[in-house]
Amino acid sequence: MLSVKIELLDALAQVLEKMSPGAAGKAAFESPKQAALGDLASTAAMQLAKPLKLNPRQLAENLRTELLLMPAYERWVDAIDIAGPGFINIRLKPAAKQQIVREVLSQAQRFGSQATTDKRLLVEFVSANPTGPLHVGHGRQAALGDAICNLYQTQGWDVYREFYYNDAGVQIGTLASSVQLRAHGFKPGDAEWPSGENAAAYNGDYIADIAADFLARKTVSSDDREFTASGDVEALDDMRLFAVAYLRHEQDLDLKAFAVEFDNYYLESSLYLSGKVDDTVQKLQAAGKTYEKDGALWLKSTDYGDDKDRVMRKGDGSYTYFVPDVAYHISKWERGFGKVVNIQGTDHHGTIARVRAGLQAANVGIPEGYPDYVLHTMVRVVRGGQEVKISKRAGSYVTLRDLIEWTSKDAVRFFLLSRKPDTEYTFDVDLAVAKNNDNPVYYVQYAHARICSVLAAWREKDSGDVATLLQADLSPLQSPQAQALMLQLARYPEMLTAAAQDFAPHDVTFYLRELAASYHSYYDAERILVDDPLVKQARLALVAATAQVLHNGLAVLGVSAPEKM
Repeated sequence: MLSVKIELLDALAQVLEKMSPGAAGKAAFESPKQAALGDLASTAAMQLAKPLKLNPRQLAENLRTELLLMPAYERWVDAIDIAGPGFINIRLKPAAKQQIVREVLSQAQRFGSQATTDKRLLVEFVSANPTGPLHVGHGRQAALGDAICNLYQTQGWDVYREFYYNDAGVQIGTLASSVQLRAHGFKPGDAEWPSGENAAAYNGDYIADIAADFLARKTVSSDDREFTASGDVEALDDMRLFAVAYLRHEQDLDLKAFAVEFDNYYLESSLYLSGKVDDTVQKLQAAGKTYEKDGALWLKSTDYGDDKDRVMRKGDGSYTYFVPDVAYHISKWERGFGKVVNIQGTDHHGTIARVRAGLQAANVGIPEGYPDYVLHTMVRVVRGGQEVKISKRAGSYVTLRDLIEWTSKDAVRFFLLSRKPDTEYTFDVDLAVAKNNDNPVYYVQYAHARICSVLAAWREKDSGDVATLLQADLSPLQSPQAQALMLQLARYPEMLTAAAQDFAPHDVTFYLRELAASYHSYYDAERILVDDPLVKQARLALVAATAQVLHNGLAVLGVSAPEKM
């Protein structure tokens, strides 16, 4: 049907160009507001009516007459109706819709994907400092970032996944001192342990585990580092390096369980060691975008829409946190990434204006609006009807690993992607493990498994092969349920393109639920393994194509497509 749609769109463009030179670019199709109105719709008549000084409905009638004379419309279109002030509703012949089945089966895993381009995208996500286990918010980031990467890969982009973390600073110092206290035998609640609302200490059991392994002189390794503990309780710097490596290893395990991989780990410390931070400050000063006040160095960020100017370098000589962020993003630009997306929590909203201001002020050729941001809210976790707030291992929050262990990688990914990133979300653990239609991931996966079961029964009985279904006569696919299912299949490529442009993997979850519902309706309406070989082959081809699209869509989300459940 995609090839059919292209033919029809090209014919529409020709007719529009004939009626009004230069109007071919207005050729576009929409989905009718109601399925009963047709399969495709066009508002071209209403767009052209004013410049042509014609009544839009009469212009729509003229368009219909011209379109019905075009070979593509004679071949594929059953009827064209005019509605309201000039809506053009197109009803396709069954044969036009049936083409999608062959397109899916012939393209298989490539269905929905665009040709490879030379466009490059860097997506920075998770970016958790190595001070504790990954929490559920990090899990939402991981699911979002990985799915957005997958979406852009379907659109032909060269995608690069990057994890940025702070391997120095106050938080890392707090981590080291907390491990040292544990190594001395102290624990939360003891008089020697820091207490109070702003106490500089981490209380989770994982701190005790790090201290025990440090005293045992163990070696820990992660994707980007390895360190062997000295066992010396007074060697605070050794303890810091060991703790960072230990927690980076723990985070690697969490990400592996979540099936997320990165191309690069970028250290904040490298920005200082390489001189990139100082170089960035010099660029801003040379551009005349800084000034001294009250012993501090300020950026004129109000020149770029910020609500107030921002301190860059404090009186003690240290930089505020957005300065290395600016240096980091200049590095991204210099590495050839013309498009960059940052996945961060909504608490980072205030940094957007100052980072973009710094990038414009640096005058290095970076366009306005760089980088793009996807901000997400945190996640509430409910189990047994009660909110879960604390993990013993973490000390103060539910970890990503907890959630995976309670449910599954697939459930966590699908659930965390099932809402817009900036909307509040409550993760219901009991629903995530339920084997019923209320559980969205089960509902979609069950549709795939159900089809695989039908195909397996066919192969066992008839020694059939899905490749042979490419040659099936699809003319028996005439029922309303079959037609609706084929229209859903045809929506998939455009849905992927829109979801990528909008950074909206939740659109994929919505689509998959709709496709699964359409399949279940079809399955309930028509038996597939019937005696008539012609009808059976056509129906098998349709459900095999449906399984393929379910598989492709779940892969974008990083969710498996089981053949049995």
